[in-house]
Amino acid sequence: MKGSLIGTYIHNVDEKGRLAVPSKMRMELGDPFYITCLTSDCLLMYSQDEWQKFADKLNAIPQTNINAQRYVRMIFSNACKCEPDKQGRVLLPQLLRERVGIDKEVVTIGASYRAEIWAKEKWQGYLDDMPEDENAAMSELSIFGI
Repeated sequence: MKGSLIGTYIHNVDEKGRLAVPSKMRMELGDPFYITCLTSDCLLMYSQDEWQKFADKLNAIPQTNINAQRYVRMIFSNACKCEPDKQGRVLLPQLLRERVGIDKEVVTIGASYRAEIWAKEKWQGYLDDMPEDENAAMSELSIFGI
């Protein structure tokens, strides 16, 4: 069983749109893994097992739920199966890079069962928007028993 994806890594996307996925993350994600996006904030990377769990949940949404099916279509149509090359790089499709604003510098973070790929500027903006009172922010987790 794979462990949690953790850590923060800064890399550049090369001129061909390839990203070197950190080796520790590649080990946790396995080969192949999947990338998609749910919002315009960042790209998400899932191991094959986690992708299957997610896909099963999406596939259980009734076809008659028109609004939910729009979102399901977006998730699957944006998804790509990735198999890193010998240097550990994967191609980030241009459509996905444009959707989340990735140009050159990216921040890849571990987020438990998934990893996220952020444009560096968006990640910094996300961090800047964090509440200044860390104790109050942490109290938000207490409703989940943390």
